[in-house]
Amino acid sequence: MSLLVVGLSHRSAPVSVLERASLSADAQIKLAQDVLTAEPAAEAAVLATCNRIELYADVDKFHAGVAELSTLLARHSGVGLEELTPYLYVHYEDRAVHHLFSVACGLDSMVVGEGQILGQIKDALARGQEQHTAGRLINDLFQQALRVGKRAHSETGIDRAGQSLVSFGLEQLADGADVTEWAADKRALVIGAGSMSSLAATTLARLGVRELVIANRTLDRAERLAASLAEAGTGTTAVRAVPMSAVTDELTRASAVVSCTGATGLVLTADAVADALAVPEGASAVLAGAAVAEGGKRAPDGSLVARLAETAGRDGRVRDRGGRTAAPAEREPADGGCPVGLDDTHTGTAGDPVQHGVWVENAGSSVPAVRQPVRTAETARGTVRMALLDLAMPRDIDHAVHRVPGARLVDIETLAEASADAPMAADVDQVRALVAAEVAAFGAAQRAARITPTVVALRTMAADVVAGEMARLDGRLIGLDDKQRGEIRQTVHRVVDKLLHAPTVRVKQLASEPGGAGYADALRTLFDLDPETVASVSRADVNDRDTDAENRGRS
Repeated sequence: MSLLVVGLSHRSAPVSVLERASLSADAQIKLAQDVLTAEPAAEAAVLATCNRIELYADVDKFHAGVAELSTLLARHSGVGLEELTPYLYVHYEDRAVHHLFSVACGLDSMVVGEGQILGQIKDALARGQEQHTAGRLINDLFQQALRVGKRAHSETGIDRAGQSLVSFGLEQLADGADVTEWAADKRALVIGAGSMSSLAATTLARLGVRELVIANRTLDRAERLAASLAEAGTGTTAVRAVPMSAVTDELTRASAVVSCTGATGLVLTADAVADALAVPEGASAVLAGAAVAEGGKRAPDGSLVARLAETAGRDGRVRDRGGRTAAPAEREPADGGCPVGLDDTHTGTAGDPVQHGVWVENAGSSVPAVRQPVRTAETARGTVRMALLDLAMPRDIDHAVHRVPGARLVDIETLAEASADAPMAADVDQVRALVAAEVAAFGAAQRAARITPTVVALRTMAADVVAGEMARLDGRLIGLDDKQRGEIRQTVHRVVDKLLHAPTVRVKQLASEPGGAGYADALRTLFDLDPETVASVSRADVNDRDTDAENRGRS
């Protein structure tokens, strides 16, 4: 079996393709499970981040493996194979190992040197262990990748070359100003409470924003994050948690917004941002009630329905990002009347993400409120009342926010462009040398491990021969006492061990070198070893190592 990687990242594909091909946590699990049912693969793991989607598998056939993995990746991502293929890359054997080690060290990240990828690799391994899709090779590979990544950050200066995606994104929002000074008077809204959103909230609190609000679909999780930040001590920052239904109101007070959720569609539309900016600073969306209904007239009750009524067209049909329509019956309000799309499970027709509005109660019926994208002129580089950072894939915030006056949006696409010009530190070369050495060591260890079952089977056979001869001798030399028999047995064992020592050590050395796979076959042929005996040793070794890996993962 051999290691194969098929994937796409910000280096091979445009953000628009990555966005469409993104996989939910459930889709990642299903993809890995489907790989195991495919003929060429024995184990698999999926590494999916905001800027990469990679499928790792242990396959017995290269070409069949590439074809099967590419097909499965396209099927689960929802992007047609013909469209996806030009953006896919393939790595095999040592090149696949080199790729993952480079990823773990942050060399392949959008922001070179960022360490957040280590947590994502750890999560991918944990999923593989929990779902039993990761076997010996995947466990060894990902465990070693984590160790190599930690070495890179502790033994080199790679941290000076990069930073987290959150920090880099906030620097882009500051637009050249000192980030700490920029953040000092900000009222920040963080949407989501996952790993990336938690990092964003922690970073904003450390920078000393005036107020930090955390909104999440599951309020308990947002409250736990807010409590942990409060316990850690956030200085002058006031931290609180709110449900997703409060996002619309909080948006009117926010001067900085960071969003990274698992939603399959937009969390904030351009018009939602424009409406929030239209509310006078310091006024609540609910209290202001300053909505303008169709025709520019204020709604009589000044309610959220009136303020956020988004034109779905006179036919009442909901429009997705591409302007396509879906019948209102195909949309359901999120739990508790919170904004549609803030529910991570919501999608539109045929799986297309729906441009989100707000579901509210009006005269006893739920009214879908979805508006068409804002079509204002390009925002001048003047006063920015609201700075928004979108770290989600697919995007949480409508790209049309770029055209909303008073708003500045930085998203994954913006970060990709900015990171292309980021300076590279000299320490990167040191990390590359570390990766190369680790790849060579990992390859040698894997090749040597492949011959171990054959060597164990050979020694087992030799022990059986000694036992048989000692039994025969006992029958012929009846007068020997136990001490004499022990001396004879020990002597015979020493002779056999000395005869086998040099050949087995040498064959392990030879097998660890490139092209050394044939030595195991030669050893089996020369000593006429039973293939089933060798296979049984291999199975026992795999079971022991899998158990060890699972225990390490739980630890």
